[in-house]
Amino acid sequence: MIKGVGIDAVEVDRIKKIVDRGDSFAKKVLTEAEFEQYQKLTGKRKVEYLGGRFSLKESFSKAMGTGLGKYIGFQDVETLWDDLGHPVMTSTKFDGKIFPSITHDNHEIITFVVLEEN
Repeated sequence: MIKGVGIDAVEVDRIKKIVDRGDSFAKKVLTEAEFEQYQKLTGKRKVEYLGGRFSLKESFSKAMGTGLGKYIGFQDVETLWDDLGHPVMTSTKFDGKIFPSITHDNHEIITFVVLEEN
């Protein structure tokens, strides 16, 4: 049974400005494992990764119906790559199945999350 769906979008230029200022925002938003992946990237790919993970966390919190803040924080949601490079999302706040989707172009990063209860 579907518990919820969430969608979010961020502007690539906004995230690029954040990346150019250093790692403080990335350290706040990304889990330790996500940050390890992030540090291996450069240039445009680094911007896409940070923006994508930020947006996925927003989409997840919307699917949960709570938004980010009191109940769900950045560290409660993690999206890593599987062996094929697909995003795999897990959360300490939800034990059902999570289906993340992410796309980006030169201007926007858009994410979509579907939550399915066990």
